[in-house]
Amino acid sequence: MPTPPRPPAQVDDENAPQVMQEVRIPLQAVRGRGVATALAHRFVRDTREAVDDGWEAYVEEGDGPAPPTTRVHFETAKSAICANDSPDIYFDLSVNPYRGCEHGCVYCYARPTHSYLNLSPGLDFETQIIAKHNIAQLLRDELGRPSHVPQLINIGSATDCYQPVERELQLTRGLIEVMRDMRHPFSIITKSAGVERDLDLLAPLAAQRLTAVYVTITTLDPALARRMEPRAAAPHRRLRTIRTLAEAGIPVGVSVAPQIPFITEDMEQVLCAAHEAGARSAFYTVLRLPWELNPLFRQWLELHYPQRAARVLARVQDLHSLDPAQRAAGKVYGSDFATRMKGSGLWADLLRQRFAASCRKLGLNRQRTELDLTQYRAAYARNQGCLF
Repeated sequence: MPTPPRPPAQVDDENAPQVMQEVRIPLQAVRGRGVATALAHRFVRDTREAVDDGWEAYVEEGDGPAPPTTRVHFETAKSAICANDSPDIYFDLSVNPYRGCEHGCVYCYARPTHSYLNLSPGLDFETQIIAKHNIAQLLRDELGRPSHVPQLINIGSATDCYQPVERELQLTRGLIEVMRDMRHPFSIITKSAGVERDLDLLAPLAAQRLTAVYVTITTLDPALARRMEPRAAAPHRRLRTIRTLAEAGIPVGVSVAPQIPFITEDMEQVLCAAHEAGARSAFYTVLRLPWELNPLFRQWLELHYPQRAARVLARVQDLHSLDPAQRAAGKVYGSDFATRMKGSGLWADLLRQRFAASCRKLGLNRQRTELDLTQYRAAYARNQGCLF
């Protein structure tokens, strides 16, 4: 029977060679980007970690890695309209001309969708943008089907339809032109001042009760906005966009979402500024951290707010009324359709009361924006015109 190998002997000689331990390279924020890493997605079998190989001390100025650039990939989409059956979302149909978003919002609930493309929900989500070049024609075809029943369609539910690449590609403008031709009601949600480019289309449609626009303003603090939403328009610029839209006669609302405990603390000020600029409706949601968004947001907290990271995550768990077993298992938010958007429990109730009190004081949400479904004409999709 072979003798089992003996464990290495303990060496007490201080002159003996010492075994070096690998040192992990600490995370560093990436200028102009929301997250710091290309975090591996949940379908990847192998993961890698960067370690210090000893050369860091010899790196000369200018030798570091170049900041990641944005690349646009074109996709021939198979469908345009996405349906959802979530009772907590105000629209049932949506169209997204892009996958990924260069705005780089660290809290974006759409980040995990990049995993289905074998891309990272981290840096890839904001640097590898997929453009659906045929989206307008697909929408025209789908709206022209005899089976289509008109209902509100939202543009930009899982991407910002006015992110920087839209300036060149104009896919969103193409979608609006299709909606105009079909007399189909739609809404837009964005953080970009780029929506002002399409005032020539939006203003006449708004006069016919066929469109409304919602502008997201998470905070008025420009330093915080730059950390959370590095390539979105500055808060003051979004307020100017609200004013421009309102003056053009377009129904405009403000989204103060997501609410992040101990990070976004100026809800009342945002609502007041947006109302002054011309917004007449408002809504909010609380932070959700599905799938890979959980570790990504934790990384962001450790980079920018290490002293309060634990408090923030604990309060997010409070907002979703997680029990001790769920917290111990690492769960951060509740995904139940009935509560995921607004949360539940004491802290969620306090947030709800703050929002409701501000809206009452300012006169927000007194009248609901109702778009007209009766004007839809499928015949326009086939370039036939209409007699009625």
